[in-house]
Amino acid sequence: MQRILTNVEIQQKLVRLAHQMIEITWDQKEIYVGGIIGNGFEMATEICTIIESNSDTKVHCFEIKINKEHPWDEDVILSIPQEKLKNAVIFIVDDVLNSGKTMQYALVKFLQHPTKSIKTVAMVDRKHRRYPIKADFVGLSLSTTLSDRVEIFKEESNYEAFLV
Repeated sequence: MQRILTNVEIQQKLVRLAHQMIEITWDQKEIYVGGIIGNGFEMATEICTIIESNSDTKVHCFEIKINKEHPWDEDVILSIPQEKLKNAVIFIVDDVLNSGKTMQYALVKFLQHPTKSIKTVAMVDRKHRRYPIKADFVGLSLSTTLSDRVEIFKEESNYEAFLV
């Protein structure tokens, strides 16, 4: 296992990602930040806190519950009513973007109603796409082999990312 990001580096990237999100939504009164269950939601929550501390935009943070292995087997469930997302600016956050499967199936849920815009955010982008999805905001782009895995671990409030 090789560490690719320390907690300090991940925290710095979370701050940068939040500020990039603030920059493109400066004219919005409110935005919605959804984190994919697990580390995606944990990171989305931290990003929401940073945005709220650095802008006047109202931020709604919510969880996206999805079966990551077989997303077609179960409905994607949001922790807020989907009607609130109508004509909204939405960000979908995940920790690692690999094939794009999880992000793609999550995205389909948001396309059931009109939205103003949807942007994707990933801490680590591995660039091994099987699905037509891209990360609009990335903490770290990483070239790996198909047999490599990237894992982000969180213990208490400390993150670390490893190439496994």
